[in-house]
Amino acid sequence: MPPDSQAVVLLAIGIAVLAPVVLAVTWSRAGGRWRLPIRAAGVLVCLLTAVAAGAFWVNRQVEAVTTWSRLFGSTDEAAEAVPHGRHHAAAPSATLSLPGGGRVVTLTVAGPASKITMPMYAYLPPGYDAHPAMRYPVIEAFHGVPGGPLFWMTQLGAPAVLDREIGAGRMAPTVVLFPYETPDPALDTECTNLAGGAQAETYLTEDVPAFAAANLHVRSDPGSWALIGFSAGGYCATDLLLRHPAQYAAGASLSGYPTPGIDVGDGSEHTTYNELWRLTHLPQPAVAVYLACGKGDKYAMRGTQTVAKLAHAPLALTTAFVNGGGHNTQTWHAMEAPAFDWLSTWLGQPFTVPPTG
Repeated sequence: MPPDSQAVVLLAIGIAVLAPVVLAVTWSRAGGRWRLPIRAAGVLVCLLTAVAAGAFWVNRQVEAVTTWSRLFGSTDEAAEAVPHGRHHAAAPSATLSLPGGGRVVTLTVAGPASKITMPMYAYLPPGYDAHPAMRYPVIEAFHGVPGGPLFWMTQLGAPAVLDREIGAGRMAPTVVLFPYETPDPALDTECTNLAGGAQAETYLTEDVPAFAAANLHVRSDPGSWALIGFSAGGYCATDLLLRHPAQYAAGASLSGYPTPGIDVGDGSEHTTYNELWRLTHLPQPAVAVYLACGKGDKYAMRGTQTVAKLAHAPLALTTAFVNGGGHNTQTWHAMEAPAFDWLSTWLGQPFTVPPTG
């Protein structure tokens, strides 16, 4: 029973409901010098169980902590992150498959450049196993904070969306990677390299691509990789795109924002990690940016409109808006398929590697 399971949530709620009942029964029975300590302890237990129930419920919604090992600070969770799956560094194991569609595998990426080791999920499109000589374009998909990559699977239904868009011909067969963005659920890196801390940017832009090139059937030629993310992951997608135009051709942000909300440690959150500063003071790269948000999401709307005023050639900007819509799962799900389709138009088709010898 992982900490984000419905059973754990119901158990936590049950304990939270039971605690005040027990307190009411024992309130008048405790006597003597133990009366006040027992009553105080009972009240404290009621408060703690209510907070715990709320925390487990929120965690189930955002998938921030998906395993007990991650809850207690371990990052080696790939073996237990998805039921019935084992993890392998080079040989992926199936964790989710849909009839006639692609499959999701779980991997462990040990980053030599960043010194970070974390699990990663990968969507392999239909036909992937039948055509080992085929090389596929790649999209890295980032999650929000708090949250984790399983949010893409459980709340946004990404595998089914990708199967549908590829099957309908609106999207080319593509490998989609779902990495974690931070080695510690309590540490929000916003995909940056923290001064003296976690090197998340290096992990995502160097270690993850190198691992994929060595272990998956992916393209590595210029223009074959893209980024997508929602909320904080949307900032990650556009920021890393602007910072690494040689690695990525396009990026899509769903309800993202252009400025980080953390202290990187060296002041760069106000300069090179600030997209508005970059667009104003640095040459704009020849990449494509897709900004989508709900019209009811005022913060995302304001950021999108500001970026639109600053963007110019050779950067190509596309915007899309959902009527109403807020900063929520329903809005991201509505924007998900069009964003994947748009990214695919910039990445091109898979190709077959000619035999050697």
